Amino acid sequence: MILGTSLRQQRGASFFGTLIVVLMIGTFIAIGFKLYSPYLQHGTLTSVVENVANDREELSKPINVIRNNINKRLTINQVKLPSPEALTIVNEQGVIKFTINYEQRVPMFYNIDAVVKFNDYYEANQP
Repeated sequence: MILGTSLRQQRGASFFGTLIVVLMIGTFIAIGFKLYSPYLQHGTLTSVVENVANDREELSKPINVIRNNINKRLTINQVKLPSPEALTIVNEQGVIKFTINYEQRVPMFYNIDAVVKFNDYYEANQP
């Protein structure tokens, strides 16, 4: 016996201790599944914008055509921007600047939401 406790009281994790650990792991897995979708969509969006920024033929087109082509690629990949202002494309003296700036609310549990913010910037020289 150690400090007056019996061997019976020192046997490993109790039922409630194990239950709490399982519930915590389940909560983290549920949060991960809910947050996966916005990050996946943002990854697709950045991939499309990077491809356009690296495509010389695409950069030689007018801004409205570039935006329409990006929107078509996003539709094919089943990605929807939260608002049209989330992606801005500006041509400043031969430099095309792409800015992705938006936030997305993800409902977690009951009245608790997670806010995920994205802010990326790309630029490319127009040929």
